[in-house]
Amino acid sequence: MPRMYDFLLYGAGQLVTCSNPGKGPKRGKSLSDPGIVSDGAIAVSGGTIQAIGPRDDVLRAVGSARVERTMDAGGRVVMPGWVDPHTHAVFSRYRADEYEARIRGEGYLEIERRGGGIKRTVREVRAMSEDQLFEVSRRRLAKILEGGTTTIEIKSGYGLDLENELKMLRVIARLGRELPLDVVATFMGAHQKPPESSGGSAYVRLVIDDMIPAVAREGLAEFVDVFCERGVFSVEETEEILVAARAHGLGLKVHADEITPQGGAELAARLAARSAEHLTKISRAGIDALASSDTIAVLLPATTFGLGSRDFAPAREMIDRGVAVALATDFNPGSSPSCSMSFVVAVACSQMRMTPAEAVNAATVNAAFAAGRGGRVGSLEKGMQADFAVHDVEDYREIPSRAGTNHAVAVVKAGAIAWERSAYETASEVGL
Repeated sequence: MPRMYDFLLYGAGQLVTCSNPGKGPKRGKSLSDPGIVSDGAIAVSGGTIQAIGPRDDVLRAVGSARVERTMDAGGRVVMPGWVDPHTHAVFSRYRADEYEARIRGEGYLEIERRGGGIKRTVREVRAMSEDQLFEVSRRRLAKILEGGTTTIEIKSGYGLDLENELKMLRVIARLGRELPLDVVATFMGAHQKPPESSGGSAYVRLVIDDMIPAVAREGLAEFVDVFCERGVFSVEETEEILVAARAHGLGLKVHADEITPQGGAELAARLAARSAEHLTKISRAGIDALASSDTIAVLLPATTFGLGSRDFAPAREMIDRGVAVALATDFNPGSSPSCSMSFVVAVACSQMRMTPAEAVNAATVNAAFAAGRGGRVGSLEKGMQADFAVHDVEDYREIPSRAGTNHAVAVVKAGAIAWERSAYETASEVGL
């Protein structure tokens, strides 16, 4: 054991580990096991968990070694940091007027046709300097950290030309360097065909021939995502783009079956994509394809909520049929302007009939695999990166049941406190 520990946390009333040692993402019954340790403790050295378990066992392992910093969780819940594997967090400003328009009866595609939606944000992002875009995004990510998220995937896709897509990806890379979060970059030049496009195949060729090679050459992304949807990119166009991405060593993701059942889930499974995302209109064949593959279904309940719809992805059927399910915010300026993973977990429980344990595992360990970080973050186990949050509740099920409150009071990233709420003990109900 180490001679010195950087951090020792003890007194976790519930230490929710979300562990699944060496088994990849959780499926089926294993998704229902949150891996709770009562009166738990964690010892960290070099940013890595060295000992974890019941307090007495961990203190015995630490022995007389020097400890740099200690924290008493005071009976609170300690969980892995949330992993958000689908966001569009780099953008200009929010589109609150479109939220009102949807309430008044305008549909998503109708707003797009009149120049709103993604097209509007593209115009605004193109008009911003790289430094302006970084600064507004940096402030958003600071708030995201305070909610307990410690790893986040961010997609480009509001540039839709080579210059501005690279600008977005450089901002994403800088966010990862300058903030205490792990940031995973996904190139999504195929988010939509740009306003100046004729709608033909020319833009697909631009993505394949110019954008993907430039992104790969500069090492600005790990994944490529495509919006496979009627009126956006066809299944055939999506496959062509993804095959080109794979040839350049990039991982694959698919915005699939969000508005119509296009067969995007089946394509994602056939191409062994890391994830298929959205899936509100997935077919039975799509569910079967995902269940028999390693492709993870990333579900986005806050998007359905933000669109004023009740058309949630069939999470219960997916889980029961053996699909590996993850949760994400889809944080963006229009359809899902919420960056709260705790809110996502709450909506998944109340509207998609996921149990709290299933939702928590989907938002941590499974989300980590969807973001390409499985085996490093997303669960609390010996040898994993020490990313966790202290929540001011006595039972982890209070996080979804008491929706609308950020219960996180301290966030630890790689064994160091990245954020802590001032004097939170004075307003706490825990232990009274």
